[in-house]
Amino acid sequence: MSERNRSEEYWLAKARAGRIPVHVGIIMDGNGRWALNRGLKRYEGHRAGVQTIRRCIPALLNLGIRHCTLFVFSTENWKRPREEVQFLFSLIVDYCREHKAELIENGVQVIPIGRWRELPGSAVSAIESVVRDTRSCSRLKLYLAINYGGRQEILDAAVKLAKQVVSGEAINFEGITQEDFADYLYTKGVPDPDLIIRTSGEQRLSNFLLWQGAYAELVFTDVLWPDFGPADLYKAVVEYSSRSRRFGGITGEKG
Repeated sequence: MSERNRSEEYWLAKARAGRIPVHVGIIMDGNGRWALNRGLKRYEGHRAGVQTIRRCIPALLNLGIRHCTLFVFSTENWKRPREEVQFLFSLIVDYCREHKAELIENGVQVIPIGRWRELPGSAVSAIESVVRDTRSCSRLKLYLAINYGGRQEILDAAVKLAKQVVSGEAINFEGITQEDFADYLYTKGVPDPDLIIRTSGEQRLSNFLLWQGAYAELVFTDVLWPDFGPADLYKAVVEYSSRSRRFGGITGEKG
């Protein structure tokens, strides 16, 4: 067994010995820096990042994690150079088409969240296809946050609710609860993330799952996303399991 495999087995065992999060969110950061550090074009970092997703899905399944949200393309990413944005869209198309069989084999259901229907037609078609073909998969729900922004999500939810109030569809408006409002979000019916991981050393949410992540445990790692592997995921879950979650109360339980 190689040293890398021994490390993965060690951290997998430690993670399984603790509490496993139901939902993990991942901010996949550092693709560009990874490429530049190697004298490569930025797009090579994005290409390498796709392979990291493929490595991490089996790791999520090894832990029995049922929900995972990946921050694929933010509403702010439109500010990047046009060529880079187009390449990112092509990667989305390629991933949905080339790795669909792998997703189905692993029992992964793909669910996009965000304003993904505003993407170019080829990307929308590829996403619709993988959504349709993985609909019956049940081991892991993989939410792809595409053209997603947490503030935009909350605004869209508020507008949707306001329209229902004006039309008379929403009743007892003054008594609406947080749970009621959550039903207007892109993630209706999805459990809030227990753990949010961000790679590359940055320590901020960058507009990711702002409502849903209110009580998520945050784990930041210096590892750049293309270098992130199963052992790094297991380490983050071990860190999560070591924390006491109080949700605003006085006492709580670890994990």
